[in-house]
Amino acid sequence: MTTRGWISVLLIAAVVFLVILFAPQVPLLIFAGILVAVFLRGSGAWIGRKTGIGGGWGLLVFSLLIAILILLFFTSASQALFEQFGQLITQLPSAIDRLEQLLNENPWMQQVSQRVDFESMIPSGMGALATVSSTVGILGNMFLVAFIGIYLAISPGIYRRGMESLVAPELRPRAERMLLDSGAALRSWLTAQFGSMLVIGVLTFIGLTVLGVPLALILAVLAGIATFVPNIGPVVAAVPAILLGMSQGMNTAMMIVGLYIFVQAIESYLVTPRLQQELVSLPPALTISFQLMLGYLFGLLGFALATPFLAVVMTLANKHYIADYLEEGQPSSSSP
Repeated sequence: MTTRGWISVLLIAAVVFLVILFAPQVPLLIFAGILVAVFLRGSGAWIGRKTGIGGGWGLLVFSLLIAILILLFFTSASQALFEQFGQLITQLPSAIDRLEQLLNENPWMQQVSQRVDFESMIPSGMGALATVSSTVGILGNMFLVAFIGIYLAISPGIYRRGMESLVAPELRPRAERMLLDSGAALRSWLTAQFGSMLVIGVLTFIGLTVLGVPLALILAVLAGIATFVPNIGPVVAAVPAILLGMSQGMNTAMMIVGLYIFVQAIESYLVTPRLQQELVSLPPALTISFQLMLGYLFGLLGFALATPFLAVVMTLANKHYIADYLEEGQPSSSSP
């Protein structure tokens, strides 16, 4: 690589480092917008291939379908979900009290009860005000991410060529391949993840309904959404359901635990392997470590986006660092 190439790479690395240092949330919001763009563009391209109308018209059709679904949600299903969410918030304090009573019945678990402030789990007073303020900030970030994703999905080539032009001419073909491979990795990950979210949500709703657990719909929706964050998200989503199950007895709570374990087993061993055949392998221990690292550095948003970011890192490492650099010119392991 020439001196010009090294300087261009070092300048980009320095800018990225400074942005992360002084505005750490900005790169994460941009990355979330890229995820939205990949989702919109990939879905539009699929519709275009199936109908023969082309990717651009497919994107328009898919965007209209999303708008219609959102409109239908807010005119019909949203009321039931919001009502159940309100009931869930209302019932959680009594469920936590029930949990505290169960802990106090066992002498060896009283220390746990004394160390955990169960009342702090339910926001009140200034905590509720902080929750509202945080919610407003989250909604604002969601609008920013949506607009970034829409603009990127409409004209991805403009932004890709702009990124390529920041490096020296001899590096632009490699930069183009890296960007295309990153997009393919995100597209495969999103396809697998949305499939898993749908399966988890449906199976959880069916299981909770059969067990007679109240608020099954909102609990199933929470379980599906939490699956976007692999490994740890499903565990967090199971907590409200287990707490509500305790109000009906420990047998119900244990059956709910068994249900969530069963659903996760189906997702992990049957659904995900089929959906992620084209996705770079993400070892669970590495995924959890990466989630903890980004969560520590960037908070909740970093924790939520750690897995797709790791998919991109693994793809680039395998294809452009290990294969094209470390093993370049090395004889194949299968050769005599």
